[in-house]
Amino acid sequence: MSRIGRQPVIIPKGVEVQIQGQTVTVKGPKGTLVQTFRPEVTLKREDGVLRVERQGDDRLSRALHGLTRSLLNNMVIGVTQAFRKELDITGVGFRAQKAGDKVSIAVGFTHPVVLAPLPGVQVDVEGGTHLVVTGADKQAVGQTAARIRAVRPPDPYKGKGIAYAGERVRRKAGKAVVKKA
Repeated sequence: MSRIGRQPVIIPKGVEVQIQGQTVTVKGPKGTLVQTFRPEVTLKREDGVLRVERQGDDRLSRALHGLTRSLLNNMVIGVTQAFRKELDITGVGFRAQKAGDKVSIAVGFTHPVVLAPLPGVQVDVEGGTHLVVTGADKQAVGQTAARIRAVRPPDPYKGKGIAYAGERVRRKAGKAVVKKA
């Protein structure tokens, strides 16, 4: 049995969970999430906890057992605490601005790059060089942060670009001057 799949998902107070067939709706203070799961697993609600059980013992069912439990747990965490990713912009003249619900990023191109976050995701700019991506859906938050980082990934030679907060940018040595004997 999957060690992760066996663990129950505890439903905290203030969170409503509705199961209709394979579709689960989770409502909480930070939003509402809906997801449909594969038929190889069944979802059961028992006195304040959700349990995931698999239909068979084949490879696909075993793989989906832990995945489904993790997705359910992320839904519950997302509607109670919300997920957060932080990015830092490094480079002279590199900055970001909030333009309505969109983000305008100036990172050395001839024009600023304007990005709209995915639905349910909010992007805040702090100090012009620090971006905070928040939302209830973990996948949408990660995807939005990845799209922002992809505008100008960190350069391995100078370290300029957009990186996740705390990300260690692996630096390369530039051209070395070789002295002849």
